[in-house]
Amino acid sequence: MTRIAVVSRDTTPDFGSSRFRAVAEALAARGLEPVLCCYDEAREADSERLLGDCAAALVWVNPEHEGRFRAGLDALLRRVAAKGVLVSAHPDVIDRMGVKAVLADTREIGWSGDAWFYPTAETLRRELPARLAGGPRVLKQNRGQSGLGVWRVESLGGGCVRVVAATDRSRARECALDDFLAERCLEIDRVGGFVDQAFQRRLSDGMIRCYMSGRRLAGFGWQKVRALLDPDAEPTPPRTYSGAADPRFQGLRRQIEDVWTPELLRLLRLSEDDLPLLWDADFLFGPADADGRDTFVLCEINVCSVSPMPAETPEVIATTLTDRLARRLAAGPGGGG
Repeated sequence: MTRIAVVSRDTTPDFGSSRFRAVAEALAARGLEPVLCCYDEAREADSERLLGDCAAALVWVNPEHEGRFRAGLDALLRRVAAKGVLVSAHPDVIDRMGVKAVLADTREIGWSGDAWFYPTAETLRRELPARLAGGPRVLKQNRGQSGLGVWRVESLGGGCVRVVAATDRSRARECALDDFLAERCLEIDRVGGFVDQAFQRRLSDGMIRCYMSGRRLAGFGWQKVRALLDPDAEPTPPRTYSGAADPRFQGLRRQIEDVWTPELLRLLRLSEDDLPLLWDADFLFGPADADGRDTFVLCEINVCSVSPMPAETPEVIATTLTDRLARRLAAGPGGGG
């Protein structure tokens, strides 16, 4: 039976108690054998042996977890991929589409609005102040998750700014712009640069998450957004999930499946089979168009550890994976990417 590794830092002993139970059941229904792989730097050799005996590795590991980073895992995944294991998401693909810089790299698609990348302290100091003169901006570190390293920055004039952190909006502060820039410049190399986007005025209308498997939309998540808004007493409600047929978001579905994802592949020089078996794209509502219809602005792509997910998603993942494995088998030795 074809073995498929589900790689995470979770220490659950079996799929029965795992958050990936539905994924495992969908894989098993396709005649595949799912196996758990708990990645730990101290037992890296064990993980490499297990992955080497699998046809594919589906990876759910964040860039940072309790002070640990994934450089060792990425090196391991590159080694097993070079031996023919289908790795998703491959670290090289993460480096291209799973970072905030993708917002600036694909700006011409028209999905990320007014977005710019600052790879160095020099570019950050030179360009951000001028853009702040045009209105509030959102500054995001290139690598991270869960709102880490994301700030709303608004000029108050006289060289001062108001800053709201996504992880703790209750501690909005006013400070000198030079001081805020100095703090960011100290960490810019560690986080891989910063991306700057215009603040979206309709942020309080909510965020739509498109769950994707390859080029196929698997489902949606919708959530009211509190991060980056002014402090208030309302808690953040939980995200709600729906399938790909949700009538509220069919315009967005057509855009991401038929226009934006093909353009993403073109600009990043990726093939369709390079796309992760599970990734998501988070959209905010942009200004209404001339006909009064909603527009959407991409604020993030997640590829490292997309979870939880709509109930329909595991079946779509299993379909995409079996299709890719079949294409690899038909291509013969050396034919897989």
